[in-house]
Amino acid sequence: MGIDNWVVINKKGLFRNGVLLVAGHLTPEQVYSELKCNYPKFYKMDKLCKWAFVATECLLGDSINTETDKNKIGVMLSTSHGCLDVDKRYADAAIPSPSLFVYTLPNIMLGEIGIRHGFKGEQVCTVNERFDASELYFATTVMLETKHMDACLTGWVDVSEEGADICMFWVSPAGDNFKPGLLAELYHK
Repeated sequence: MGIDNWVVINKKGLFRNGVLLVAGHLTPEQVYSELKCNYPKFYKMDKLCKWAFVATECLLGDSINTETDKNKIGVMLSTSHGCLDVDKRYADAAIPSPSLFVYTLPNIMLGEIGIRHGFKGEQVCTVNERFDASELYFATTVMLETKHMDACLTGWVDVSEEGADICMFWVSPAGDNFKPGLLAELYHK
């Protein structure tokens, strides 16, 4: 199994395959604009979904083979804070809006990515205290080998008051560089 592409978004900026694309502290709206995306539903999403969306757009670009069976593309994402900002707004609202309720579960980011790209394979969202390369490796390996997925979008998408902390990978059965140690190394770059 191999990492075909990877993206990191943190306080330093936006990186794709180790190359700095945009420097500095960013908002998801800035990245959306920079990538010249056109997806009106973006503006209705919560912060977690927006960040997962723009990271996926940057990661994938035009790299998905149009012949790839979208039923065989898995998504495995982890987070720590999940959608805590929406949960707080939902709890504080006198009469909570249904538009807030939709985003009170972190796995909604999987659905938004799946809808945008037509991915219909296995989807898993875990909540962890911190980035866990071994868990990402294990879950992605299970998807590719046991569930017979042709590719997997995997990684860490966390949003807190401190900003975005994102590291995502596009993994396919080809190659041999998909290892927990490399995942951790790329996350910490």
